[in-house]
Amino acid sequence: MGAMTDSERELITQAVAAAESDTAGEIVTVLANRSDGYSDIQLGWAILAAITALAVVAMFPDFYLPKVDWLLGGWNHEWTPRALLTLAAIIAIAKFISVWLILLWQPLLMLLVPSPVKSARVRERAMALFKVGAERRTHGRTGILIYLSMQEHRAEIVADEAIAAIVPAEVWGEAMADMLAEIKQGRVAHGLAAGIRDVGVVLAEHFPRADDDVNELPDRLIEV
Repeated sequence: MGAMTDSERELITQAVAAAESDTAGEIVTVLANRSDGYSDIQLGWAILAAITALAVVAMFPDFYLPKVDWLLGGWNHEWTPRALLTLAAIIAIAKFISVWLILLWQPLLMLLVPSPVKSARVRERAMALFKVGAERRTHGRTGILIYLSMQEHRAEIVADEAIAAIVPAEVWGEAMADMLAEIKQGRVAHGLAAGIRDVGVVLAEHFPRADDDVNELPDRLIEV
């Protein structure tokens, strides 16, 4: 994820300020490079590779043993059960380590993370950040988080209890669609601004701003 420019950050700050000018709702925006390290997925693929290697050696020993004999200098090696187990263990360990190292390359790892897992991790991260930065942090419990996770290509909108009690989650679909349409064109800041605008319209309808309303949460983009 390329770093936001100052002008892009200012665009988002102004979008939040404009959206909040007509509502008591408080909008928090968070931009993340990714939502999880997926080390468990990396481990799972490495284990699967090791188990697969063991199974292949067990099913096709005649394919591997002549090659190992050749590597040993062409000697007609006597393959005892202990030697076969040692060979299988070496192959499995080598497969495990090689796959683990290969998946240190994040683009490949992200391709191998199942889509439902990505969605769940992004949701979990959004909820965690919401609890820290927005939940019950406003007088009327009207905070809302717009969260974008770049590597997973996913976004979440999480609302505080006063908003969630009145506005169904499906209502945020238009904001999500407008936001992602811009982001798919590489216009991340404009996408966030579009989502902020749509969220502001919904909030203004249900939570109009009072004369004595004060800004309780920061308008600036949070980058994690």
